[in-house]
Amino acid sequence: MTHQGTIEVDGTVLENLPNTLFRVRLADQSIILCHLSGKMRINYIKILPGDRVRLEMTPYDKTKGRITFRYK
Repeated sequence: MTHQGTIEVDGTVLENLPNTLFRVRLADQSIILCHLSGKMRINYIKILPGDRVRLEMTPYDKTKGRITFRYK
C-alpha cells in the first residue's frame, strides 16, 4: 500500500551510506538517494549493494526516495 500521490519504481542498490541511506540506480539509469521506510527499520530488513528494491518517490523531488520492499 503506497502513500497517496507517490510514484513507485524499481531499482538496484549501488552503495550503503551512513544513517540507513542508499544510492539506488533506477531503470532509466538515473541515480537517486534513498532511505529505509519505518517498517523495514522495525523488522531489521538488511539491504546490501546489488539488491533489487521497490521505492516510492514524490512527484515534487525526483532525486530522493523511500525504500519500501526488497525483492528476494
